[in-house]
Amino acid sequence: MTNDFFMSNQINTSSGRPRSIHADQAILQATLDLLAEVGYESMSIEAIANRAGVGKTTIYRRYTCKEELVADAIESLRDDLAIPDTGSFWGDMDIVIKNAAKKIDSPLGRQTLALIISTASSNPQFAQVYWTKYIKLRREAFAKVLERAQSRGEIKDNADIDLIIDLVSGSLYYALIFKPTTEPVEAYMRRTIDLLVRGLGHGAGGAGGAGEKVKGKREKE
Repeated sequence: MTNDFFMSNQINTSSGRPRSIHADQAILQATLDLLAEVGYESMSIEAIANRAGVGKTTIYRRYTCKEELVADAIESLRDDLAIPDTGSFWGDMDIVIKNAAKKIDSPLGRQTLALIISTASSNPQFAQVYWTKYIKLRREAFAKVLERAQSRGEIKDNADIDLIIDLVSGSLYYALIFKPTTEPVEAYMRRTIDLLVRGLGHGAGGAGGAGEKVKGKREKE
């Protein structure tokens, strides 16, 4: 892999010319294409520039490091962040679960998730950039949903919100990568959250049959 991505700060300074939206989109799409074709470690800025039909300096003006570019490319696959407020915990959670599964519960989504986990585990700089640009913002939005549920008395005041988010996120990643049940991901996540609510809160089973008998069976090889 080339090391030519890290250049002087002069290259990264603005030239005063407006950025091209077309170039932005082409760079992000080229990055995604090469991620799928050759993987993170093997892709080079030169290859991305060639695929996007731009010069390398066009990329250098936009990004200070390769990790930042890849994080932006992955982020471009996601919908805009929205914080639901339906007035009830399960009303909010239905929207959160649906939005989370909407794009990531697909062959491309699962491949992207696996790539993120693999790259983050071996590249601390990528992990930090992705945390800052993507994960942290989603955690803050989810925390607001849980805090409102606390204020309504739907979960306990002393519930560990950070730990709840960790458990829900981990369950989602596990379900998407390993497909432990035959039920849809959304139903699996409702069951997972319902179990947490029963341990942390005051009652009510979740929407969509979250409190019903387990439907999914662990698949046997």
